[in-house]
Amino acid sequence: MLQKPIIFLIMLLTFVGSISFAQEIEKEEPLTIEEEKIDTDVFVIVEQMPEFPGGQDSLYKFLGANIVYPNKAKKDGVEGKVYINFTIEKDGSINEVKVLRGVHPLLDEEAVRVVESFPKWKPGKQKGKTVRVSYNLPLNFVLNTKNKERKKK
Repeated sequence: MLQKPIIFLIMLLTFVGSISFAQEIEKEEPLTIEEEKIDTDVFVIVEQMPEFPGGQDSLYKFLGANIVYPNKAKKDGVEGKVYINFTIEKDGSINEVKVLRGVHPLLDEEAVRVVESFPKWKPGKQKGKTVRVSYNLPLNFVLNTKNKERKKK
C-alpha cells in the first residue's frame, strides 16, 4: 500500500521536474539583419524641383547652342515638338532618357542626344532628402522662314 503513494510521488516529481527544465530554455536574442534600403522611387512632383545649372534661362541657352537640326529634316521641312522624359538622379546626372511623343525619327534622335549631353542638374528634394525625379521636357523644332520658302519652291 505504501508502494502506490511512492510510485505516484516519483511520477509527480518526474513530471514537475521535466516541466521546470522545459521552462529553462535559453532565450536567444532575435537575429537582426540590417537591410540596406535601395531607394528606387522616382518622384514626379517634389517640394524642391530639380534645376538646370543656372536656371531655366541657362537651359534654353544650352538647348539653343547644342541642338543641331538634322539636314535631311531641314530639307524635308520636318518640324514639330518632341516630348522627352528623363530621370534626374540623386547626384544630378541624367538617366532613362526616352521619347514620350515624337515627330520624326531624326528629330527624336537629336532631342535624345541633346538631353543625354546635359550637365549635372541640382537634384530635387522631398522632405529634406535628395530624391530621383522624373522630368518632362518639350523640345520645339522650328525651321526659319527661309528654309520654309525653299521647301515650297
